[in-house]
Amino acid sequence: LNILKPSRPKPLWSVPRLAPPPHEKQKAKRMFNARKKILKEKGVAPTELEHEVAKALFDIEVTPSSDIKADLRDVVISGAQELEAKSRSVIVVHVPYRAWKTVRKIQGRLIRELEKKFSKKHVVFIAQRTMLDKNHRAKGIKVRPRTRTLTAVHESILEDLVGPTEIFGKRTRICVDGSKLLKVFLDPKDKERESVEGRFGTFAAVYKKLTNKE
Repeated sequence: LNILKPSRPKPLWSVPRLAPPPHEKQKAKRMFNARKKILKEKGVAPTELEHEVAKALFDIEVTPSSDIKADLRDVVISGAQELEAKSRSVIVVHVPYRAWKTVRKIQGRLIRELEKKFSKKHVVFIAQRTMLDKNHRAKGIKVRPRTRTLTAVHESILEDLVGPTEIFGKRTRICVDGSKLLKVFLDPKDKERESVEGRFGTFAAVYKKLTNKE
């Protein structure tokens, strides 16, 4: 007994598959390359804002006239969030600590380039640091480095915020109600000071949001 499988009927006509337009292929490639700029924990999906920041960084990196494109190859982000300040919105970009040295070197120029792409918004960069509480021995850590304490991390956040300029001095004022107000003085001789003078309200708002301190 010889049983033959029925053959599939041939279609009367076939519709050829159209290749995507060149600009669509280019756009998909750029999005794929921009995704490499985001470093997240396994299973955590990037937000829409993080995609936009990563794409902006990649666009600056591939711009032939950019003088920071070589440094941007080693720059990745670990997160981004948008906060509201008194004058305008602020995009806070979090950077892995291993990439912070590179970001710090080009921080002023990078902020200016990103603010051109995110018009009417301020951009600040902050390195991602890990804090250890007083129960660090339970985690198998015998000695807690000073850089991992709450105070040290908050001081570092403030230094990151005011970049590319540097802090010249600090003074804490205790109010009548017992609350504390931190006054920060920036280096008056720093040539980058002029570029941050209009951002003092932004620095204060972001610092309070991240540390719950004024």
